[in-house]
Amino acid sequence: MVSSQHEAMHRIFQHDPGMFARAFRALHVPLDDPLEVALLPNDLTEIRPLERRVDTLLRFTTVAGRFLLLVEAQGDDHPDKPSAWAYYLAHAHAKYRLPVLLLVVCHDRATALWASRPMEFGRPFWPSLTMRPLVLGPHNVPVVTDPAVAAADIPLAALSAMTHVKHPSIGAILKALAAALREIDEEDAHVIAELTELGLGKSPAAETWRQLMSIDLSFFRSETSQRLRDEGRIEGRSEGVAGSILRILERRGVVVDDGVRERLTSCTDLALLERWLDRSLTVTSTAELFDAE
Repeated sequence: MVSSQHEAMHRIFQHDPGMFARAFRALHVPLDDPLEVALLPNDLTEIRPLERRVDTLLRFTTVAGRFLLLVEAQGDDHPDKPSAWAYYLAHAHAKYRLPVLLLVVCHDRATALWASRPMEFGRPFWPSLTMRPLVLGPHNVPVVTDPAVAAADIPLAALSAMTHVKHPSIGAILKALAAALREIDEEDAHVIAELTELGLGKSPAAETWRQLMSIDLSFFRSETSQRLRDEGRIEGRSEGVAGSILRILERRGVVVDDGVRERLTSCTDLALLERWLDRSLTVTSTAELFDAE
């Protein structure tokens, strides 16, 4: 229950909004008297769904403890991004109760320098929140042109290609990465190759990369590789449908035990999963979910 003391501590500013400025001027914070004050609704609940998706969210466990890493790929200095990033950081910290770091990955120097600056929210004389992203870009990611160096850290070599897409040595970077991929497992190589192509975007380097892949990595066109890709797509979709069923049941208050969870998450029959998905909207127990089977 909210106490009367609590109510008084904020309602007094409704009675005399100018007191806010006067009180802080006494503390040598140069706030001006208000020219106009509007009392706005204090309910900040989102009535309609508001999609807020960070590019990647990772939880790290180290000897020093756990922390979250939010990873955002940024193509330009968009003015709306800092507020979105601040929201992600605050929401992730409130939800998981872990320290949070923000990593911004850029493929041009100007954007990287923009993202590297501390971003302040508030007034110039008193920022209430200062956000300092970690930034990877052409200014600090090494140019990896040696195949041996690329083979020693293939993900870093791929990141080198993505962040140096406009570098004069991009051809040598891509050749070093392609050579390194020939030495690792086919599935892993395929994942890195596709991520690299996506990271290169529509640049001329992307076409160079596709040519290298068609010449140097012919196994990407093999029947085995195609089968593995197809199986991966089916498995990924099955996991997504099973997760939706579990989420719907949870939101509707239907109790799900470990056996039911295992049955759902291990099922690879998409048609069956989709029938269960339809039923999950109306059933009152998991027994009803599986009744027809």
